[in-house]
Amino acid sequence: MKDYVSIINAPTDDKPFHQTYTVEFLGNVVEGQKIHYLNLDINKLKELSIAQLKDGEPVWFGCDVGQWSDREQGIMDTELYNYEDVLNVEFSLDKGERLKYGESVLTHAMVFTGVNLYNDRPDRWKVQNSWGEDAGQDGFFVMSDNWFEEFNYEVVINKKYLSEQLLKDYKKEPVQLAPWDPMGSLACR
Repeated sequence: MKDYVSIINAPTDDKPFHQTYTVEFLGNVVEGQKIHYLNLDINKLKELSIAQLKDGEPVWFGCDVGQWSDREQGIMDTELYNYEDVLNVEFSLDKGERLKYGESVLTHAMVFTGVNLYNDRPDRWKVQNSWGEDAGQDGFFVMSDNWFEEFNYEVVINKKYLSEQLLKDYKKEPVQLAPWDPMGSLACR
C-alpha cells in the first residue's frame, strides 16, 4: 500500500493544485497512515489513470455516483438526462462551486477497469461497481469522459506513474482541512 498515493481534483479557491492536504480527525487509527492527498488538475488524474490501466492495473476512484447516472442501466453521463430543457432551468455551478456549496461530494468508490481511447484521448471509462451483478451490465458501468471531469474527485495511483516533480509535490507538508470539508467524505489514505 505504501506504493500508492491519493490524487484528488478539488478545483476550489482554497485548495491550490500541486499542494497536499489532510483532513482533521480522519487519521484516527493507532499507528495508521494519515490521509494525504495531492490536488491536481483533472487532466492529470486522467493521464495517471490511463497509464496505470495501460499496464493492466485497475484504478480505485471516488466520485459523486448519484449525479447524472442510471444505476439499472449502468450509465454515468452528463448528457443522460435533459433536465435543463424539461425543467426550463440552467445548472450553472462549475465543479468547484458544486463542492463549495455542498451540491456535490464524494459519495462512493469504484474501480476503473478500462478506458476507450479515441485519437489517444479518453471518451469513456469502464467501471466495476460493488452493487452486484444486477446493477449495470453484470456489475459494470460505462462512464463518459465528461462525467469523469465533472463528478470524479479522487484516484489512487501507483507512485511509479508520477513524475519526479509530482513525487516532490506529494512530499509537501499537507494543509489540514476541517473535518467537514467535502474531501473528507470518502477518505482514502
